[in-house]
Amino acid sequence: MLKIDVHTHILPREWPDLAERYGYGGFIQLEHHRDGCARMLKDGELFREVDANCWDGGVRLAECDEHRVDVQVLSTVPAMFSYWAEPKHGLDLSRLLNDHIAGLVREHPKRFVGLGTVPMQDAGLAIQELERLVTELELPGIQIGSNINGKNLDEPSVFPVLEAAAELGAAVFVHPWEMVGTDRMPRYWLPWLVGMPAETSLAVCSMIFGGVLERLPKLRVLFAHGGGAFPATVGRIIHGFDVRPDLCAVDNAVSPKDYLGRFWVDSLVHSESMLRHTMELLGPNRIALGSDYPFPLGETVPGTLIESALLPDDERASLLHGSALEWLGLEKDRFQ
Repeated sequence: MLKIDVHTHILPREWPDLAERYGYGGFIQLEHHRDGCARMLKDGELFREVDANCWDGGVRLAECDEHRVDVQVLSTVPAMFSYWAEPKHGLDLSRLLNDHIAGLVREHPKRFVGLGTVPMQDAGLAIQELERLVTELELPGIQIGSNINGKNLDEPSVFPVLEAAAELGAAVFVHPWEMVGTDRMPRYWLPWLVGMPAETSLAVCSMIFGGVLERLPKLRVLFAHGGGAFPATVGRIIHGFDVRPDLCAVDNAVSPKDYLGRFWVDSLVHSESMLRHTMELLGPNRIALGSDYPFPLGETVPGTLIESALLPDDERASLLHGSALEWLGLEKDRFQ
């Protein structure tokens, strides 16, 4: 059965010194300190250690074959978003990253699909790059952060980019970054364990309560990490809307309940019971295999949770590839 992993991250093996290129710091650089290993550095400070599977297409394909993954959907590492940078520099960096991903897709069109990144700090430049990556690079969508310099996804400055994505038929992958409340989570890896699920739920709720999904019914959006905390707290969210519409329904009078099944999430929930709950909530045709490859909080062997669950063949097929194809707007024949 075809297996498509919608949530994987990749970097170029090397790129220019961005501090030198733009005249200020804060950007990520990659330092290859030994064979097959590199350090992601931010102004000389260690951000994360990564292995060759983070940049080497050959290593990725070998691991895909080992794990029986037919197709990876490639997106940049969220630390590369750099929405805080000057817009013209954000555009330049986006083009570097998008050209790299598009090149890998051209080399292996049956194994890789690419999602671009755009400078969300400037809607005009973001739309310009979105149009280029869809029409020229032939990528089916973009990855964006869960907030734009602290602005939620229902902000007026964000809407034109989402509107353009809907008009172009581009899929949107929302990934948490710059998590809310990190100043209170200095230990125990809590920004990743607690902050990311909360941040993703905040993104979902912002798009629902802010009327983004209502105004853009054709927008195909997928939220990472199973929608974060949203599936576990949706009962509270709906109840809050029902009992305090004066606080919740100020920008959209439609209940959150009506949007269940209107957006996608990936399958990265680490628990069969939560997977089944999310399937009941959204439907199996709205959950797509996502592993967060190649990072440690991801699923080590992509698809293990789905394949180990006792599911009917049609539901398993939806989770392994059908939902991904519908979200991406692609045909199965492309990979055969």
